[in-house]
Amino acid sequence: MRKRKIPEPKSLFVERMKKILPDKKDQELYWMIIKEEPVNSIRVNTIKISPEVLIKKLESHGWKLIQPWKNYPEVLIVEGKTSAGKEDEIILENGFSKLEPGELGRTLEHLIGYYYIQELSSMLPVIALYPKENEIYLDLCASPGSKTTQAGAFMKNKGTIIANEISMGRMRILASNLERCGVTNTIITKKDGRDLCKRFREKDFIFDKIIVDAPCSGEGTIRSSPKTYLMWNPNIIKSLSKLQKQLIKNAFLCLKIGGELVYSTCTHAPEENEEVVDFMLNEFKDKVKIIDFELPLKSRPGLTVWEEKKYDEKVKLAKRIYPQDNNTEGFFVAKFRRLR
Repeated sequence: MRKRKIPEPKSLFVERMKKILPDKKDQELYWMIIKEEPVNSIRVNTIKISPEVLIKKLESHGWKLIQPWKNYPEVLIVEGKTSAGKEDEIILENGFSKLEPGELGRTLEHLIGYYYIQELSSMLPVIALYPKENEIYLDLCASPGSKTTQAGAFMKNKGTIIANEISMGRMRILASNLERCGVTNTIITKKDGRDLCKRFREKDFIFDKIIVDAPCSGEGTIRSSPKTYLMWNPNIIKSLSKLQKQLIKNAFLCLKIGGELVYSTCTHAPEENEEVVDFMLNEFKDKVKIIDFELPLKSRPGLTVWEEKKYDEKVKLAKRIYPQDNNTEGFFVAKFRRLR
């Protein structure tokens, strides 16, 4: 892996990461991995093509492909491409040359929606929720559409997805990706997620499954977006935590009895992760259950203590995904079931 220059992290962020990762060796591995270029990963759009057929097509470009997760053959890592003998080529340790910037998005196969460029850990929330054919499914914070198109493929374009996005610009991106990928079982709405859920409740409209991939501080994406360092601000974390609690609370109230909800972020901040889970357990008590689930990569349990706060022990059932454990970005995923 090639190292890159990244902005100097703010001292408060460094101190917070030391508390989150108290083991010194663990800290070193974390800082090492985020200086490396991220893995190139794509998800086969099984609505349009099978993994086997697409792999053959992409190998014709000279790409070296691997399927890292046995139970999810649609997930592919592009490790490099056959060397063309150019002087300015960068040869990787595996003997293949490095992909050119933007190369994944310039193929005909990408243009016609045969695959979606998606970071590995970003695929985990939908895998955890596992939407099925003919379910009624809500994606509350849907743009740019990576998880919505993934859910559409899981559901084989059957059932109904409501994909909500508050921003008009981001909603256009969502619509474009849904069209490119041939996802036809989706209705797009443009509304504040809190207000949308209140409207659903007024109409007694309930969902089988809901995903709240909440707006967050993005600490887990530093590897692919180093500018996150520059934008990071502890005050933003506090305001986001408040918003996240409001979003998940309103979403949960739209869930049918026995329905399931997945909450996810791409941040390491406990205020946006475990604190939100703890809030749910205290807010809904015997109406909600946090449930365990399996992921196709290494995860760590949710934290039960952060600074002065102690969280419910059941918060451990949430999953933390760290960059140094799987050569991915950082993520957080928790799964709930409504009991009554």
